[in-house]
Amino acid sequence: MNISKHTELANHAWSVADLLRGDYRQSDYGKVILPFTVLRRLECVLEPTRDKVVETVAKFAGQDIDTDRFLRRASGHAFYNRSELTLRKIAADPQNAAKNLQVYVAAFSTNAREVLEKYDFQQQVKKLDDANLLYQVIGKFTDLDLRPEVVPNHNMGYIFEELIRRFSEQSNETAGEHFTPREVIKLMVELLVAPDADVLTMPGAVRTVLDPACGTGGMLSAMDDHIESQNEHATVEVYGQELNPESWAICRSDLMIKGQDPDNIAFGNSFSDDGHARRKFDYILANPPFGVEWKKVKEAVEYEHNTLGDAGRFGAGLPRINDGSLLFLQHMLSKMKPVDVNGKGGSRVAIVFNGSPLFTGAAESGESNIRRWILENDWLEGIVALPDQLFYNTGISTYFWILTNRKSPDHKGKVVLLDARDYWVKMRKSLGDKRKELGDGENGRPNHIREITNLYAEALEVAKDPEHALHGKVKVFANEDFGYQRITVERPLKLRFEVTEETLSALAEAKPVAKLERSKEFVAAVRTLLGSSWTTKSEAFIALKDSVVATGLTWPSGAPFAKAVRESIGVRDPKGEVQKVKGAPEPDADLRDYENVPLGEDVEEYLKREVHPHVPDAWIDHTKTKVGYEIPFTRHFYVYEPPRPLAEIDAELKSLEAEIQALLSEVTE
Repeated sequence: MNISKHTELANHAWSVADLLRGDYRQSDYGKVILPFTVLRRLECVLEPTRDKVVETVAKFAGQDIDTDRFLRRASGHAFYNRSELTLRKIAADPQNAAKNLQVYVAAFSTNAREVLEKYDFQQQVKKLDDANLLYQVIGKFTDLDLRPEVVPNHNMGYIFEELIRRFSEQSNETAGEHFTPREVIKLMVELLVAPDADVLTMPGAVRTVLDPACGTGGMLSAMDDHIESQNEHATVEVYGQELNPESWAICRSDLMIKGQDPDNIAFGNSFSDDGHARRKFDYILANPPFGVEWKKVKEAVEYEHNTLGDAGRFGAGLPRINDGSLLFLQHMLSKMKPVDVNGKGGSRVAIVFNGSPLFTGAAESGESNIRRWILENDWLEGIVALPDQLFYNTGISTYFWILTNRKSPDHKGKVVLLDARDYWVKMRKSLGDKRKELGDGENGRPNHIREITNLYAEALEVAKDPEHALHGKVKVFANEDFGYQRITVERPLKLRFEVTEETLSALAEAKPVAKLERSKEFVAAVRTLLGSSWTTKSEAFIALKDSVVATGLTWPSGAPFAKAVRESIGVRDPKGEVQKVKGAPEPDADLRDYENVPLGEDVEEYLKREVHPHVPDAWIDHTKTKVGYEIPFTRHFYVYEPPRPLAEIDAELKSLEAEIQALLSEVTE
């Protein structure tokens, strides 16, 4: 089925909006269209075995036994419907449409009924019935042919995602709440699974997969399809969790259709209500929403961080409240299987991020500490930069992070950075913000997915070979290359001392002086020295003290008073006296600077080489040194482009001037 057929079916479903206009807000169209699409799909899937299920219901009528397993067997699926009603029969009886539809929905198995309940389906049915629209809407959907032989499960996912994309656009969803294009998922799956190709083809292979932000289940479906394409006898168990009720409902219904256990898809927030606590998985992948705050679960996350520490999921650190991306990654890493003494076991993880998790956060911030934890545990295998404008609802640049706790020997202690930003083809027709796609080798397009997968697999060799055609696309770093020491460079406070109108005003406003019983007389006594200046603090204080005592006042004692006087009459001067505290130079906060020094470098040697040639009296305050980690991806792939020659620019300007003059002459003629 091609994209035009997907669009045709999606358009048919969305055409119900014409009926809803006026009675529904535009942003609420999806609340009707999505659940009815699910309902119609379930009905089409169950149609071939409907009579058999009805016969089974009649067979066990009046008997006090649980018929669930018998009805599942009769339907051939993990769900069923006990009613003889169909949507077509319901639409043919407009007066009783609401009552019959309620009966029809109630006849579904519990797991299917829960899906529709998450849409607030009964509320929508009542609203449609009150507007005399229900039978018309049902009639529209009875014309939608969603039988599996016409629309296979994989293609149904495209239709679902197209409908949800339209709904999210109408609802003004944020840029991070988008759905992952199929070709992006395919690449992600290839990068995640490729190193395990030999294991996956073994007879009786069983693999578990988790997506903690599964949306409509696109990634889980792709993993299932890919592993089974490698080994049709492999068993793939997929698990997920989703916060959005509509997306959860679609994902769950998709699993039901495919014969998977729908109970594996948990509903709720993965941070505050982990639906798969204490479980570990072979593969964990996700495309969590970008830049979405975690304020709603702040209490639960902070409690786990503070009470469980490293024994919990968030022991490494907490990112800033407005972006929970790195919380998702910590949650996923907590689901990795342990590696045994023989090197067996372990997991592979893939996640889609925007650029923020690469570098956001200063040294020893939550984000930096999370990156440090990952790199020092040697879990980060590689990062792949993708083209922009790949996603439906956002054009921002994105990255794959590939992580594992069972790196191959040649990858240990190393991180691969792969620049795939140029691997794209322009779409014939844009879908939302998606204007580019990865070529899949079909219809004459390049096979970018295979090219990127192969380049990632050969990254270490390509990086070593400067003559390789793709050498500039790959860089390999040691884990510690991303670490740095944030040093505080201090310079001494140098002051000269003088009595001017400005310093007198500052002295009068200083709290220790203003609190004096005879503060005005004190300031007046100092005023007699107006115009005087001194090169040292001791000279200045002797002169001030003598002037004050001469008027019959007492010179106050105490460190706060002395500090206030010094700060009032002291003026910063590069040639002034160095101020000292307990015999050591006092740092000048205004001249304080910070430097990032590579993790393995001697900071004192760095100071001598980089700082002392410019400011020889600088020193490092080692008590303030912090360790940070960041991954400046774009900096490593930056290629300097020299500016155009001035002669070329001048020639272009003259050409433009001549063109403007010619246009003006045409206007004035």
